[in-house]
Amino acid sequence: MLVNIESTTARPKWLKAPAPVGERYQELKALVRDLGLHTVCESAACPNIGECWNQKTATFMILGNMCTRRCGFCNVQKGAPLEVDYDEPRRVAEAVAAMGLRHAVVTSVNRDDRKDGGAELFAMTIQAIHERVAGCHVEVLVPDFQGNYDAMATVMKAGPEVLNHNTETVPRLYRPVRLGADYPRSLDMLAYAKRVRPKTPTKSGLMLGLGETPGEVLQVMRDLRAHQVDILTLGQYLRPTKKHLPIVRYVPVEEFAELKRAGYEMGFAHVESGPLVRSSYHAADAI
Repeated sequence: MLVNIESTTARPKWLKAPAPVGERYQELKALVRDLGLHTVCESAACPNIGECWNQKTATFMILGNMCTRRCGFCNVQKGAPLEVDYDEPRRVAEAVAAMGLRHAVVTSVNRDDRKDGGAELFAMTIQAIHERVAGCHVEVLVPDFQGNYDAMATVMKAGPEVLNHNTETVPRLYRPVRLGADYPRSLDMLAYAKRVRPKTPTKSGLMLGLGETPGEVLQVMRDLRAHQVDILTLGQYLRPTKKHLPIVRYVPVEEFAELKRAGYEMGFAHVESGPLVRSSYHAADAI
């Protein structure tokens, strides 16, 4: 049983992010709206939206904003999926060009209604960005495609510069946190991506504070390295609404620092570890 500490413990000062304001933030907000695009920054209520958008970086979310899974931590809407918009890759590339990005991040909702889980649209978006913005790196944060190797191969053969798939939490907590997901399957898909394109960095991340133990976190980190994952992100889970899973623990900044040190000792090429770290936070710094 997950115990909520929010009613008895004040949120630490180091967890407070600046409010999303500023000229560049407003420009990007208007651009995304005008092109009919979605960002995970908004849909997932990311605490870094102000910082990232004012630096003209964003994580685009393709395949609509309705997810077919009901993960206990996620603020993205759940429900019947939207029709696939085959013009979306072009518009994402247009936004990347307008923003002058050199590193673009693309993710999606889960699309378990589609045989390929949406892999076709990922590939089209990667190709559209590369064609429109020469030299731009594309990082994709993909679902598990329900273990479909062909779907993962479709994405990898499109040539992303980074392949990210988050394990999110420790195996013991998968049922309440990642309903519909499977820990061994996630590891297997990360390993398969590396087999398809051995030189492409793979990446994964976890949220802390959901009731996991430090030993469990270290074991997941070892599992990721055993499956040749190169880049790791670790951040504090923040409850989006009262309908979502409670925060069990606020992880001290010192513990994040220790996990970062341990990650480098295990052989990760790059580790982002801190309370406000999210999957695409400082993503360009990792390659």
